[in-house]
Amino acid sequence: MRRRLTFGLAVLAVLIAAPAALAFDPQQTFRQGSFVVSPEAGYGRQFNLEDKRVFSDVEFVNVGVRFGWLPFSPVGPGPLHGALEVGLEPLYQRYLEPRDAFFAGLGLTGRYHFLSLGRFVPYAEAAAFAGGTDLKIREIRSDFTVLLWVGAGASFFVTDRTALYGGYRYEHLSNGNTERPNRGFEAHTGVAGVSFFFE
Repeated sequence: MRRRLTFGLAVLAVLIAAPAALAFDPQQTFRQGSFVVSPEAGYGRQFNLEDKRVFSDVEFVNVGVRFGWLPFSPVGPGPLHGALEVGLEPLYQRYLEPRDAFFAGLGLTGRYHFLSLGRFVPYAEAAAFAGGTDLKIREIRSDFTVLLWVGAGASFFVTDRTALYGGYRYEHLSNGNTERPNRGFEAHTGVAGVSFFFE
């Protein structure tokens, strides 16, 4: 009985102290004109979207650094209240299967941060990259590659200007019909990173 009472009092103390500890002003962190630097890493695997009889089963890891900028003040009503981040990201993708290969390129990125949940900040994102590759598989054989993704995830602010994040991306890779074959491929990708906000 004494243990339960002690545990109950500890939980109550945490709940009472939490609002002060979690005080967070997204209007300040996501102020118009702020810059964001976000190193990140991901893992992905091709999936057979078109249900082809044979596919390459590509597996890869990637690393990048997103250099973002907040061009506007936070806007929107209720749960849609948020801030737009636009940026540039150099990306390196290393293919592990079916053969050792790489992609390296530069992309335009966009991320919308939903700000109505305090330190927990969900986001939606999209990006478009162009770059070089030596990946030669049945779906694509070219030196030039276009890589696109859309995704969603969430950040958690461990300080007022530092956030850890993780999310899911749907990735498409092709050569933009510049060479044949250009069947391209799709992949499910997980990402984790950290964002640093600067005024």
